[in-house]
Amino acid sequence: MASIDLVNAFLLIGSALVLLGIFSSLVATRFGAPLLLVFLVLGMLAGEDGPGGIVFNDYETTYLIGSLALSVILFDGGLRTRLSVFRGALAPALLLATAGVVITAAVTGAVAALLIGGLSPLQGLLLGAIVSSTDAAAVFFLLRTGGLRLRGRVGALLEIESGTNDPIAVFLVLVLTELLLAGSQTPGWAVLQRFAEQGSIGVAAGLAGGFASAALLNRLQMPGGLYPLFVVAGAILVYAAASLLGGSGLLAVYLAGLVIANRPVRAYPTIVGFHDAATWLCQIVMFIVLGLLVTPATLLDYALPGVLLALVLILVARPLAVWLCLWPFGFSDKEKLFVSWVGLRGAVSIFLAAIPTLSGVAFGEAFFNIAFFVVLVSLLVQGWTLTGVARYLGMALRRTAPSVQRVELDIPGQLEQEMVGYPITSDSLILALSRLPAWTRVVLVVRDHEILSPSEAGPLRPGDYAYLLTPPDRVPRLDRLFGESPDVQRRLHAPFGELSLNGDARLGEVAQLYELDIGEADRALSVAGFFKAHHRGASHPGTRLRLGDATLVARQVENGRVERAGLQLDELVEAIVASALSPPSLRQRLTRLRAPLTRLRRGRRGSGTARE
Repeated sequence: MASIDLVNAFLLIGSALVLLGIFSSLVATRFGAPLLLVFLVLGMLAGEDGPGGIVFNDYETTYLIGSLALSVILFDGGLRTRLSVFRGALAPALLLATAGVVITAAVTGAVAALLIGGLSPLQGLLLGAIVSSTDAAAVFFLLRTGGLRLRGRVGALLEIESGTNDPIAVFLVLVLTELLLAGSQTPGWAVLQRFAEQGSIGVAAGLAGGFASAALLNRLQMPGGLYPLFVVAGAILVYAAASLLGGSGLLAVYLAGLVIANRPVRAYPTIVGFHDAATWLCQIVMFIVLGLLVTPATLLDYALPGVLLALVLILVARPLAVWLCLWPFGFSDKEKLFVSWVGLRGAVSIFLAAIPTLSGVAFGEAFFNIAFFVVLVSLLVQGWTLTGVARYLGMALRRTAPSVQRVELDIPGQLEQEMVGYPITSDSLILALSRLPAWTRVVLVVRDHEILSPSEAGPLRPGDYAYLLTPPDRVPRLDRLFGESPDVQRRLHAPFGELSLNGDARLGEVAQLYELDIGEADRALSVAGFFKAHHRGASHPGTRLRLGDATLVARQVENGRVERAGLQLDELVEAIVASALSPPSLRQRLTRLRAPLTRLRRGRRGSGTARE
């Protein structure tokens, strides 16, 4: 009976801590506090030196929980990475996630060996490897709570780098721990050999597990609720198998998620939704357990080396690694400075610090406490200043509107299409387009609490909620098109058309130059005549009429006659929208679209019927 009461007490305490973690995250969101720090502090308060008084010093259980949680978290990171979206930032991010981690570990380790008496170079390198990786969850949580979104290339770089650098750090810690247990005191060729072995096995296991999981998902018929369970069990299987074979389990599980994300698989929206909840639970549990493991009274004994090593990491090691790795890719100094500052340390560092302690390596307890202190300093210094630094360096755009919301619905037996839903606001980019891209189509529109077919709804309006069918690999592009950008909207609607026409210009000539499909009767009209024939009432500046795949906008009106007008081509509108996503394309496309009017102006200089 006592054992049953003990189990119930354990369940009570565990669930209460998780609920406290959830509520504390809401408080952290309100005040902009680093989420990881909140969970760690909650664990420390529940520990033996806090009000909770829970005595917990089980490193084996901590390692088990940490391994399970990190495998799920890293798999989820791969599961959300579309290579087509991040292709431009892939090379620098991977270099920073590999060579950058090694450089950070080497510099930090060398300083640690000098600061802490009795540490050998290999032991110093081990401590450097423990704190060498960044924490993706902390970075992007802080950016979201600060109301910011990062500029394209910098955001993609940080997302890939923070999601892929953990396996390299884990590899370094495991290999260096093995060498120290074997009696080695200096790193040598054995490190490179183990790196090649762990990396190759991890890559092979990850790719094999990812492709096998994708194939089985598409072949097996299961109840809808089993698909996400199948995937999470497969991810843990890949991690464990790769680790038992002597490879990097975390690298393998990340690659498995990456493969599934970039393959057409059944029930993908359901899988992603389940993993979102699973990842949050794993983060909360892992952070609280790591907080329980720390004894604040002992932690203070390592305050001085912890602070000094944290400053070296923040001000020297991380910036040096960033500058060396990003130098060949043309990043600006401000971009490199910001990427350097976004080197937040998190739960992975504390988890890795438990490995030497669990293995019986000398200075194991010191490594754990110093790593914990480095994480606390990193979150306090970098975490609370991250939003301000992003604004100061111009690396983030303020969110003047909520980020895009997406609802995904899985279509049973359908791999080529997904149904996604988006709310439409007055600043949605999609409103600027005269038609949707050819690869997607509207299924239904919810307007004023009524469900309408596409033909009944007509053009999308602010306040609508649209459901569309689209290929899974195009969903990220839809996210951007249904996102909100007041700046682009002003560029679209403030000008009276990008291409200027005289009121006497013949529409037949303009339509021929731009391949506009208009009626024969309209071809004989001038611009002024077209407004008079098709607009009811008096025209005024800003009056708009459709002309094939373009829009005519009245610019100058005298005595009711349109003297000058602007031509707004649908293709140019799409170029302006694309410029928000890929700025270099706009000027090239604008020059090309204006060229026909330039030729028309030169050819008819004497008549003056059309000119820019």
